[in-house]
Amino acid sequence: MTDEVFKLEMYKICNLCPRSCGVDRSKKLGTCQVSATVKVARAALHFWEEPCISGEKGSGAVFFSGCPLHCVFCQNEEISHGKVGKEITVEQLSDIYLNLQAQGANNINLVTGTHYIPTIVESVKIARENGLDIPIIYNTSGYEKVESLKLLEGIVNVYLPDFKYMDNELAHKYSHASDYPEVAKLAIEEMYRQVGKPIFSDSGFIQSGVIVRQLLLPGHVKDSKNVIKYLFERYRDDIFISIMSQYTPMPHMASKCPELNRRVTKREYESVIKFAIDLGLENAFIQDRKVARESFIPKFSDELC
Repeated sequence: MTDEVFKLEMYKICNLCPRSCGVDRSKKLGTCQVSATVKVARAALHFWEEPCISGEKGSGAVFFSGCPLHCVFCQNEEISHGKVGKEITVEQLSDIYLNLQAQGANNINLVTGTHYIPTIVESVKIARENGLDIPIIYNTSGYEKVESLKLLEGIVNVYLPDFKYMDNELAHKYSHASDYPEVAKLAIEEMYRQVGKPIFSDSGFIQSGVIVRQLLLPGHVKDSKNVIKYLFERYRDDIFISIMSQYTPMPHMASKCPELNRRVTKREYESVIKFAIDLGLENAFIQDRKVARESFIPKFSDELC
């Protein structure tokens, strides 16, 4: 069996993500709500990532349809449930990377690609054979299997995972994944093993390394601090931590989770930042609270670059 055939076979009893639904995605949708054919909702220059990723020219963001996690507060819900997007071939996906590079993208930013890892591996190989030479960023919820991440070794240069919760009950309540904290810890360890400490270009753009995002949820300052404490004690300054204030309540929050139907307060966010500084954290990104606007949620369509 060739390597390519083996990777395609992985979709037929799909256990790529921690949900391990075992579905034959060539015949029906998995927990991720998409089939084995890669589906992309948006591919364009994206200017709202961390400065070392977007810069002035933008990050070449490819938003994949579907998601294994399905957080109740998801800001990209129309794509996370596979409702929008265009099905494309692996060759077309590799062409997208090259088109984004030609537009001046600082990197290729693969957003929520967990359920398409075998296709991502093949598409990057093809693109590199045809001249792709900018970093590959793997932008993920952090809910990843180590076995699947190992397929990305040598493919991904920069890992950009979330670490959403330290509390299992919160993970169950908001993402239906009580195992999230343990899964994310192991996933980030594997990411760090692969790419090591951050390396930046002379112009300040990240070339390799790990940036872990922690999105502060309203009313959950304690859990945010626990995540940051764990990451700092485990990795010190060998990774960057991006402490995010951009949570934006979607319309359904009022009825589904009323406690999340507001933005993070200035006091909440400043409390988390002070905690991080007092810990001794130096390698971090913080946000202006003004970014918590719907304008920072991209419009999704079938139009690709």
